Amino acid sequence: MLRVVTPEAIKQTHAVIEGHIRRTPVIQIDPADFGFTCGAVTFKLELLQHAGSFKARGAFTNLLTRQIPAAGVVAASGGNHGVAVAYAAHKLGIPAKIFVPTVTSAAKLARLRECEADIEIGGDRYDDALTASRQWAAESGALEIHAYDQVETLLGQGTVGKELSEQAPDIDTLLVAVGGGGLIGGIAAWYRGAVKIVAVEPMASPTLHKALAAGRPVDAEAGGIAVDSLAPRRVGELMFPFAQRFVDRVVLVTDEEIQAAQYRLWQTLRIAAEPGGAAAFAAVLSGRYRPEPSERIGVLVCGGNTSAVSLP
Repeated sequence: MLRVVTPEAIKQTHAVIEGHIRRTPVIQIDPADFGFTCGAVTFKLELLQHAGSFKARGAFTNLLTRQIPAAGVVAASGGNHGVAVAYAAHKLGIPAKIFVPTVTSAAKLARLRECEADIEIGGDRYDDALTASRQWAAESGALEIHAYDQVETLLGQGTVGKELSEQAPDIDTLLVAVGGGGLIGGIAAWYRGAVKIVAVEPMASPTLHKALAAGRPVDAEAGGIAVDSLAPRRVGELMFPFAQRFVDRVVLVTDEEIQAAQYRLWQTLRIAAEPGGAAAFAAVLSGRYRPEPSERIGVLVCGGNTSAVSLP
């Protein structure tokens, strides 16, 4: 896998999808605004991506580089991947059926309906939706678009790293939230040790933490405030070699720390991040990751599908 998901392959992928995605902005803040003593803080605002998260990159990569059958595509998701696949399929005129669990937030269900996808809600967790989606794929002939354990998905998410390396070439460390690991796997495949990559997970869903301890992907708890984005039962097989080789460490944060990070992002920067989108920042804000005085850190704000504003 290390020889398949390469920087060159990620460059080629970016060339394919760049007309369909946003080059999301970065902002640099004064570390003192948050009480930090590090050299610099840069936020990559991937919550401003089409469909509200980085997942649009992997979705478009799958739809533009794989042969799509007449039955269309099917995806299982806690929310963001489903929204991204539905959005990309709608834009490209491809039928899409999305399976989501009952824990999927109302905001994400609303986004799915906006994209006119065929939605199936059932089961308590992502794994339940995945099982149902695979049964549908077998019955219908639809192409499965996996949320994280798919080469094309890793390549698409890796384009986040490509963009950030161009926008903020001087960062020393990048903090990335982890669910199934497609995002951090793709980013690690891009940087390959050029920057220190720190994984951040909820204590209630320590999938990568447990996998690295075991030396392989293993089942972990799947709960917490970010259950609809950072709580598959285990990380992907394809991303795991990248994590083993290029992820410096895993930092675990509490639900309360994630909520505090959401609040500070809104209060200070007017950034409305969902819980999963704020998790990486929670590691720094809580002090669970303490940068060195001269360290230049990047923080990925990866999703914003939240009900921050009520409908009129």
